[in-house]
Amino acid sequence: MRNLPGNNMECPAGHGPMELRRYTKRTTFRDVPILYDAEKFVCPGCGLEAATPEQTAQIQKAMAEAYRKSAGLLTGEEIRRKRKELGWSQEDLARRAGVGVASIKRWEKGLIQTESMDKLLRKTFETSYERRKIFNGNRTFSIPRIKLVLKTFEKILGRKLLNKKGLYAAKYLFYADMLAFLRLGRSITGACYARLPHGPQLNNYLELVDEIKNADEKRAEPLTEEELLIIRQVAVAEAFPEKKAIYDASHREPIVEETPIGEIIPYTDAPKLKEITPHAQARGSKGAAKKEG
Repeated sequence: MRNLPGNNMECPAGHGPMELRRYTKRTTFRDVPILYDAEKFVCPGCGLEAATPEQTAQIQKAMAEAYRKSAGLLTGEEIRRKRKELGWSQEDLARRAGVGVASIKRWEKGLIQTESMDKLLRKTFETSYERRKIFNGNRTFSIPRIKLVLKTFEKILGRKLLNKKGLYAAKYLFYADMLAFLRLGRSITGACYARLPHGPQLNNYLELVDEIKNADEKRAEPLTEEELLIIRQVAVAEAFPEKKAIYDASHREPIVEETPIGEIIPYTDAPKLKEITPHAQARGSKGAAKKEG
């Protein structure tokens, strides 16, 4: 049997080039009936089947994934997707689940985990989804989206917000995210906020500021009409007639005052907001807002 250039192979019986065929096959794997997709080379003359080492590896992975689905276990793709939804690296998942990172890598590549390990992974993901709801507003953190939201605020207000300190930028983001969580069930940016001496601030802001500045907002998920409305309502709310007002108001919020310095402000406390309501009243036109900036 001889490989030819590209995706070709010659029949070892001398019948010339073999054909690459894709098919769905039914078999039994670990006493469980499964159905999986695969590809092999088939000789049109004698019907001989052959596979490259790469194809053999893919067949084995497809069988393992099909088995995991039938057995009710997380597949490698599901583990990878859930991990990425939470913004975790393989090392992050390993640390939270208390297993070696080599195990995570093998499971994602196709090695079948035991039922006990599967339960551990599910518990790790479920617990973290609840934490994400509390600390990230039920949305995956997105730096490009933060940049997009700030650019939108700047357009409405007619002034720059993103700078090294980010005192005012953080307050506008804080109110927009908290109101979105109240009204829509999830935040706009997925940002996590901590109470600092200067009020609510993006957690680890000093480490993020350069990334935010350099982010490409065009790569962010587009803002919905509901999200744009919330951003505008925060920008031109009667409660914030000028930028110092939103800074001072954020310090008076019960959800900020009740959070110890340095701790995370939970989104689940958003109903306690008092300085601005979920249906904040605008103070005027877009032009008026720009004039105040």
